[in-house]
Amino acid sequence: MMRLRNLVFGLLSLSVLAPILLYIDNFSSLTPSFKQEFLEDVTALILPADTSHLNVLPQGESSAVRKEPIGIVYTDNSYKTVLTDKDLQLPDTDRALSATDEDAQSRKDDIIKQVIQSSNQEKEETRTDRVADQESHQLKQQSALNSDKVGKRDALLTKINKQTSQSPIPAAWERQLRDRLIKARVYLSLPATKNNHRFTRDLRMRIKEVQCVLEGAIKDSDMPKNAYEKWKAMDQLLEKGKQMQYESANELKKFEAMLHSKEEQLRVHKKQTMSLTTMVEKLRATLHSTEEQLQEHKKQNMFLTQLTAKTLPKGLHCLPLRLTTEYYRLNSSEQQFPNHEILDNPLFHHIALFSDNVLAAAVVVNSTVTNSKHPSKLVFHIVSDRLNYAAMRMWFLVNPPGKASIQVRNIEEFTWLNSSYSPVLKQFHSQSMIDYYFRAHSANSDPNLKYRNPKYLSILNHLRFYLPEIFPKLSKVLFLDDDIVVQKDLTGLWSLDLKGNVNGAVETCRESFHRFDTYLNFSNPLISKNFDPGACGWAYGMNLFDLEEWKRQNITDVYHSWQKLNLDRQLWKLGTLPPGLITFWKRTHPLDRRWHVLGLGYNPNVNQIEIERGAVIHYNGNMKPWLEIGIPKYRNYWAKYVDYDHVYLRECNINP
Repeated sequence: MMRLRNLVFGLLSLSVLAPILLYIDNFSSLTPSFKQEFLEDVTALILPADTSHLNVLPQGESSAVRKEPIGIVYTDNSYKTVLTDKDLQLPDTDRALSATDEDAQSRKDDIIKQVIQSSNQEKEETRTDRVADQESHQLKQQSALNSDKVGKRDALLTKINKQTSQSPIPAAWERQLRDRLIKARVYLSLPATKNNHRFTRDLRMRIKEVQCVLEGAIKDSDMPKNAYEKWKAMDQLLEKGKQMQYESANELKKFEAMLHSKEEQLRVHKKQTMSLTTMVEKLRATLHSTEEQLQEHKKQNMFLTQLTAKTLPKGLHCLPLRLTTEYYRLNSSEQQFPNHEILDNPLFHHIALFSDNVLAAAVVVNSTVTNSKHPSKLVFHIVSDRLNYAAMRMWFLVNPPGKASIQVRNIEEFTWLNSSYSPVLKQFHSQSMIDYYFRAHSANSDPNLKYRNPKYLSILNHLRFYLPEIFPKLSKVLFLDDDIVVQKDLTGLWSLDLKGNVNGAVETCRESFHRFDTYLNFSNPLISKNFDPGACGWAYGMNLFDLEEWKRQNITDVYHSWQKLNLDRQLWKLGTLPPGLITFWKRTHPLDRRWHVLGLGYNPNVNQIEIERGAVIHYNGNMKPWLEIGIPKYRNYWAKYVDYDHVYLRECNINP
């Protein structure tokens, strides 16, 4: 039995020692330090606590028999290591081998493989960071000396693992601290931390502490005991800096998002502004086009209005023709008016009316007589042109003005009124005047159609400047236009004191309207030197003239002199009001506004109370009450003095 055991051990020894002898040379070539490291790694290997299955010898066997050497050959790409039985010993046991030779051999092979694999793993870890594992190696050497004490070795390894989990690997301290120094300096330069003075102060202090730790340490073993605390404090401060950077980044993201939103809003506003600008430009273009169209329509309206104003309705053409026919059927005695003896009597109230419109003149006479308290004192002096003279006489012969007296004269009777005496008559026959009125597209024609009204070419319109010549025996004359309606008694006018003035009239200026600069050309030095542009204008249509003062101040010559100066129409345009303002400058006495209310021929907004209180209402403008274009709400003031049932009006189809 003893021999059998010796034979088994001999075979086992041969199988173990043979590889060792083959590679002994390679193992001996390794450096002593590397051998030592390898042996330490192998001795640190934890074998299973329960090794009873490997013990096949009885407890009583000698230690020489029980301790079998185990040899290991370890090989990798860079070097070869041999593990001998001296470096690795199996635990002591009191039992004898009871297994067969084959089982013992397989178990030993398994142990060798396990040792080789464990050594490879440990060697790989050692190679990755050899410098950082020195403290661990020392602990492992201590555990190798007590390898027979499995319990003590497990406790020691547990303690080592706990220490390594609580602190960085010692070999990595220096590198990690230097990395943190770099990171700390980076944080010092960042705007988010630079503005935080307390953090900057703390960080500088930590940097100095870490620098002091690193200055005295040449190797990891030279690190002071408080190195870990410094490392931990630096890490906490860097974590705080990281959080500050994160918050700053979030704020920056929020700001960028807000900025992006503002930019989007700005783009939207720009688009809206561009859209509004485009719309404004379109509206401006439309407005400009509309204004041009409006101006064109105004011109057309003015032209049509002027055409309508100078073109009498069919009934008003019919009436003078019908009256003229009837007049020439009368004998000479029937063509005469009564009361010839009072026509030049200055004690009566004389009214001058120059008109070629029979129906309009009839309304003036009828309304004046109707509202007069003393109609027998009234004497009407009507002057008409040659075409309407007979019709005018026939109308008042058929329709006498009640107790008032009337005289109808022909302008042809005034032989003294010719172009050699009157400058205005001379201008009417000039080529420039003809071009101005009848050649609308001429370069010299005025674009304002108002000044091309044919009434300005009628000498009847200028007879008002020759009242002393027409009525040489009268001292006062009340001048009335044929487009007025008398609503009150006018007797009080003859008792007015004009205070040495020639003309009594109602002023038309209200604030800045109808002042001298409206009618006269103050860019001409002749006008600007003699007149005040802010002087108040006055109205023709109802005027009381003192003929005695007229003659005394030689007003007619004043009128003629200014007409000659305006030959080229540079002082004023055509009409009778501008020369009247000049002729009677500082010679006009203002009357109460209630005597004369104007605007019913162009202004639809005349105050109704003023109309009702007015002694005379005036349809000045183109919208005359006898025309279809007349303002409807004012028409009744004029129409109530027309007898539409008259035979001549019915025959000519003249209706309200």
